[in-house]
Amino acid sequence: MQRRIRLAFVLAMLMALFTVPAFAAVTGVALVHGTGSQTDAYNDYWQSSMVESIRKGLSDPNNLLVVNCDFTQYMWDSRAAGCLATQLTNFINARHIDDLVVITHSNGGNVMRWILSNPTWDSRYPNIIAKIRWVDAVAPSSAGTPLADAVMNGNVFEASLGWLLGYQNDAVRQQQVSWMAYYNQNYLLGTSGRPALPKGFWDVVGTDVTSSPFNSDSYCGGYSLNVGLELTQNWLDSCSDGFLNCTSQSAAGTLWFKDKNVLGKTLSHNQSRRACFGIDTVLRNDL
Repeated sequence: MQRRIRLAFVLAMLMALFTVPAFAAVTGVALVHGTGSQTDAYNDYWQSSMVESIRKGLSDPNNLLVVNCDFTQYMWDSRAAGCLATQLTNFINARHIDDLVVITHSNGGNVMRWILSNPTWDSRYPNIIAKIRWVDAVAPSSAGTPLADAVMNGNVFEASLGWLLGYQNDAVRQQQVSWMAYYNQNYLLGTSGRPALPKGFWDVVGTDVTSSPFNSDSYCGGYSLNVGLELTQNWLDSCSDGFLNCTSQSAAGTLWFKDKNVLGKTLSHNQSRRACFGIDTVLRNDL
């Protein structure tokens, strides 16, 4: 009996000595903006305080990508999903990323979900999917928004929402409620009744807009933008971030959290892309 114990001990020691140690994963993060054609999303969409706060969660701060694409196009367009695939592939290859966390905002979640849902569409998609750990989808427009319908109908929202949606472009057309219902049923994964996405798609939901000039919360992310979202919220459900109903934000993937439950504050659609009320810290800690 003692001999067997000694032999087992010797074998364990030999295995420990000659086993090749596993290399640590190289983690990277990609920030994917929402509707709009971006050339400097670092400053114009996310702003430095948001990006640099998230960067602190990486062991190598260089392993962060801020995507710049033309998301005024349909999600599958070469200038949208094709551009995103190019930038993610180049980032993965250049930085040797094998553990990628993707953080999306708004319509960026739809473009990312197109890649996850259609691996045979583009030869680059499978490798991107394989490298992704999960997607943190902040205020994703997974079921569209009635405001996109209003913009396409050419009413007052076309003028008041130009800063948020752009005008009558294909991305806005795509985010009409009935159009997103069609895409969700036929081309996209992760919504009710459809197969699951191949990687986790975790929703952060904004539930309200604060715009009172007497409340300091109204000024985070830009007071005038929050006032605009307070106006448009009148045409949405009581639970909304001024651009998207909560039901749209949580329509695909899995609910991660609603703003007040974790942050103790509400996040307007504008504030959820900025370093407001600790959302940046939550995303950083998730790396």
